[in-house]
Amino acid sequence: MSDDLDADARLVAGKPAPSERTRLTPTIVVDAAIAFIDERGLAELTMRRLGQELGVEAMALYRHVVGREELLDAIVVRVMAEMEDDDDVPAEPDAGWQDFLHRLAHGVRRVALRHPKVFPLVVSRPPEAPWLRPPLRDLRWVEVFLNSLLEEGFDRERTVAAYRAFTSFLLGHLLLEVSAMGADVGPLDVLEDDSDPPRSALAPYPRVEEMRGDLSEDHSAPEFDESLENLLDRIARLRSEQ
Repeated sequence: MSDDLDADARLVAGKPAPSERTRLTPTIVVDAAIAFIDERGLAELTMRRLGQELGVEAMALYRHVVGREELLDAIVVRVMAEMEDDDDVPAEPDAGWQDFLHRLAHGVRRVALRHPKVFPLVVSRPPEAPWLRPPLRDLRWVEVFLNSLLEEGFDRERTVAAYRAFTSFLLGHLLLEVSAMGADVGPLDVLEDDSDPPRSALAPYPRVEEMRGDLSEDHSAPEFDESLENLLDRIARLRSEQ
């Protein structure tokens, strides 16, 4: 009888009985953390708040992740693993190295745009090999990248140069894109302000004032493609110089 009363009391208080609670696993915890950040941002994530989302005490999470730092690392691994399920991202250059890099870049971009508030973690978390460059420093994808270019006729020096150029392009463009979508990227974060600056502020810059409308338009998608094509041309020149 007392057990029934205790269960009824929990239900009245809005807390499910133990049999009705979610059975946690590391995957469930990590997926819940990603969903939490997607909705509320990284700064809001604490173990206590995540526990509340899952209907458990924060201490229950520590059976599945050692702590918040390990959780953040697991989040990075999880979101980057989404590219493995992306049919448009090849595991090898079956249609040439340019097609391979083109599709790989768009795969990373899809991850960034799907999880803009998570993506800065991909840039900032210390990887297993800290000398790798973000955002493509997941060891699996770096391996795929290096092997693919070597198989396509790049020597070691040009392969490394291509990796550096490729990651620099992705990092710069995608951080700007996720920042515009509300991600906290630290010094790169920009507050949105719908008001026009006073005309006196633009007076010393007549070309900026003249082209203010054009400059304020969003051309993120075509700019990404154009910059990517320029990058691939640059890498092609690297290969021809060897």
